[in-house]
Amino acid sequence: MSVLPDDYELIDKVVHINRVAKVVKGGRRFSFSAIVVVGDGNGKVGYGMGKAQEVPEAIRKGVEKAKKSMVKIPLLESTIPYDVIGRFGSGKVLLKPASEGTGIIAGGAVRAVVETAGIKNILTKCLGSHNPHNLVKATLDGLMQLKSPKEIAKVRGKNVEEISA
Repeated sequence: MSVLPDDYELIDKVVHINRVAKVVKGGRRFSFSAIVVVGDGNGKVGYGMGKAQEVPEAIRKGVEKAKKSMVKIPLLESTIPYDVIGRFGSGKVLLKPASEGTGIIAGGAVRAVVETAGIKNILTKCLGSHNPHNLVKATLDGLMQLKSPKEIAKVRGKNVEEISA
């Protein structure tokens, strides 16, 4: 198992805890599922889902899975480079860059992803489903679609200055 060198600096946020019941002969048997988002606050973010009989164990499993699924996203100072729409299932999330001082304008599931990624100024809007599972995945889909100005310049065969003008 590979352990990240900056393991101690990771921020984790619990997005949603769901209690599910299995009906058995003697009554109901409860278990828990937890969606957790983990990030380093500097452009790396991942999510995981853990299921267990106890809440803390479900969160621990979610954190472990989230660490394994971390991806790097390009940041432009404290925001994202351009508008993007992330989609997953029937959940859609519109992500727009915002000027300095705006803060994070986002709801619960989207806010958790954006904060742990290290984005300080962003505007978001949930379109379609508000299911936390789909929102987290749609937000990550949108963030993964982003490319840095250097990457775009390289693809177009131009300088970064020509593109940002």
